[in-house]
Amino acid sequence: MKKLLWMALCLPVIWQAKAQQYSTTQEQQSRLNALAKNHPQWTSLQSLAKTAGGRDIWVLTLGNGKTDAKPAIAVVGGVEGTHLLGTELVIQFAEKLLKQIDKDSVKQLLTNNTYYLFPNMSPDAMDTYFSKLPFERLGNANPTDDDRDGKTNEDPFDDLDKNGKITMMRIESPVGTYKLHPDDPRVLIKADLSKGEKGKYLLMTEGIDNDKDGELNEDGVGGIHFNKNLTYKHKTFAPGTGEFPASEIETRAILDFLYDAFNVYAVVSFGSLNNLSSSDDKVTTQVSDLYNKIIGIKDAPKPSADGGDFMSWAYQHYGRFSFSTPGWWVPKAKPDTAKKEKAFTVEDPMANYLSWSAQQGLNHFTEWTTVQHPDYPDQVVQVGGVDPYVMQNPPYKMVDGIAQKHTEFLMKMTTLKPQVIIQKVNTEKLSNGLTKITVDVANTGFLPTHSKFADRNYFVKRLKVALQLTDKQQLIGGKKIELLNNMEPHTMQQFSWIVKGTGSVTIETGSPAIGLTSKAISLQ
Repeated sequence: MKKLLWMALCLPVIWQAKAQQYSTTQEQQSRLNALAKNHPQWTSLQSLAKTAGGRDIWVLTLGNGKTDAKPAIAVVGGVEGTHLLGTELVIQFAEKLLKQIDKDSVKQLLTNNTYYLFPNMSPDAMDTYFSKLPFERLGNANPTDDDRDGKTNEDPFDDLDKNGKITMMRIESPVGTYKLHPDDPRVLIKADLSKGEKGKYLLMTEGIDNDKDGELNEDGVGGIHFNKNLTYKHKTFAPGTGEFPASEIETRAILDFLYDAFNVYAVVSFGSLNNLSSSDDKVTTQVSDLYNKIIGIKDAPKPSADGGDFMSWAYQHYGRFSFSTPGWWVPKAKPDTAKKEKAFTVEDPMANYLSWSAQQGLNHFTEWTTVQHPDYPDQVVQVGGVDPYVMQNPPYKMVDGIAQKHTEFLMKMTTLKPQVIIQKVNTEKLSNGLTKITVDVANTGFLPTHSKFADRNYFVKRLKVALQLTDKQQLIGGKKIELLNNMEPHTMQQFSWIVKGTGSVTIETGSPAIGLTSKAISLQ
């Protein structure tokens, strides 16, 4: 009995010890400040805003010289408050890259390219992981009335088994929709009513009906989710979305910054959505192939976007190439034949996690324990399940290796960017002091000059081909400036002008997102 009491008292302490492996927002800030202090030539650190909870939204710019005049990739972590790994991948990318700054290849990378790093877009939510009572939180510190009863945060989660964390609660009920997993009774799965299956349990998050309105945990520490507050297909009035698109400080902060960053050609975000490991799109496939070659993990999840998310906004409304990945997912567990284990007859993410984690020597499962529940006095109520956060985030000992691979990917991603050059210049002398100029402009890169959605977005700067003349020269034929729609990789377009005068003219082509190149041409 004394042993059980001691374990119950120590569980919150044990959780806190594990939690300290991932960085708190304060520790993240210290790491960012250290990078800016130690590498002033290559970094610039800026706080864009403070959240409702008083935490900074940081952007760390990596590059040299006029960083806003060079092709840029925006890298974004913390799009979901439960995704600790994403923030770690962004910060470690900067740390690992700058650790190699003495290499000529890294100096050249940061001389020719810019990275805008946004490590954590959900700091209010993420700090809940380090709280005395951790639970999976996605919303910021802006109070919300999720059940529309005129009160806020009046029905939060409750730690019924006093183990220092919020897990799940299963209730035996004749109207239950869940049943035991046939291969692992610790796990509940949905009963298929269409096949005549019967459920035995109700399944919900651990808690009680604090406000006595017949609902459990429906209006706890809510807040607005960053990854639901963006403008594309915003689900107004749905829980966590905000009263209107971009209603939140952190959302507006990153949008204001990026809309002024005309040099960004691609956005990479870390979160639950995934179009990097698997894609049918021709453009995304180019980047996906590179990602899979470097990262080398299989069985990637394929969740669909629900609207208001950052990945979709970056493509649909911002008009840039947009890529997203969780960075890690629970590998598909293989049965241990030495222990005579058999393959699951029913695939289930939680059952797979428990099998995989056991093979790794991990124990993040709380056994189901019967509790007395005031809202279900005559029913069997049990609390237990998988610990919060562990199914989205790997054990911290794995993070360094994961971050190393993603650092390599983000570095090599610059090799795929569009490259527009001027080639096959031809001049022909005509009568009356006229010269005909013909040039071929080609995209020799692996990505188009901009996304197809950018063609519909007049805010995105188009690829231009411009003829620059002196006061003593006159354009007789052709357009002085041509603005082009999307130019596919390994394609070419030809342009001609007739100019009157002597000396030389300059042809300039490019855009802020891919850089500018020019060539001087002598008139005949």
